Amino acid sequence: MAMFPDGLGVDLRGQHAVVTGAGGGIASACAVALARAGAGLTLVARSSAKAEGVRREIVSLGGQAWLAEADVRDADQVATAMSSAAGHAPLSILVNGAGLNRTGPTIDQSPEDFRLVVDANLTGTYHACRAFAAEVLHRKGSAAIVNMSSQMGRVGYPGRAAYCASKHAVNGLTKALAVEWAPVGIRVNAVAPTFIDTPLTKPMFEDEAFREDVLRRIPMGRIGTVDEVVAAVLFLASPAASLITGEILGVDGGWTAW
Repeated sequence: MAMFPDGLGVDLRGQHAVVTGAGGGIASACAVALARAGAGLTLVARSSAKAEGVRREIVSLGGQAWLAEADVRDADQVATAMSSAAGHAPLSILVNGAGLNRTGPTIDQSPEDFRLVVDANLTGTYHACRAFAAEVLHRKGSAAIVNMSSQMGRVGYPGRAAYCASKHAVNGLTKALAVEWAPVGIRVNAVAPTFIDTPLTKPMFEDEAFREDVLRRIPMGRIGTVDEVVAAVLFLASPAASLITGEILGVDGGWTAW
């Protein structure tokens, strides 16, 4: 059995996982962890060049990985990417890791930025779920979908109206699809992390007032790690979660337990 580096034993041999937003960040870490657990990977990114390094890492581990270009905001591009992925091997896991954020006071935020965040985080997740499910249903198989939500999908926070709106909606979409697709063998769940220590968040935490405010809201008193999010994604994608669907799994140190 393949072993996840943190000690979580997950065996995904024979599975084919699609990961969107796989060019970097948490999504790329999820892709590598899925490969370590034995799954074949299709890495979906707006630019295949960004995901090439991830593909090479997976291959160096002895795994299989293919690239597919798609902007998740474009339904046709996503459908083409899923069809291409299915041509390599039957699809069984989808991790929706694509997304972005634009922060700032709502009064100052442009409508274009609001639409960009919602289109990437919500509409992109919808497009990927729909295209993936169509391929799975075509072969009458079973599958697991893991959407990337956030603690901001359960609470509010100043300067993040667009992001909060998009992630609240991702939670609703996850539950609706879970109910709709449970009878055909497709589980749909989401992971909802707190702030995670990544190169993208590092500049944010250089603001001591912001860092103190975030830590004050987390009962466990620390920022999350990428590995902790990856472990939750692996669990929901694995047979260990075979009776779990429609769940939003918080990886937030207790932020939303207040």
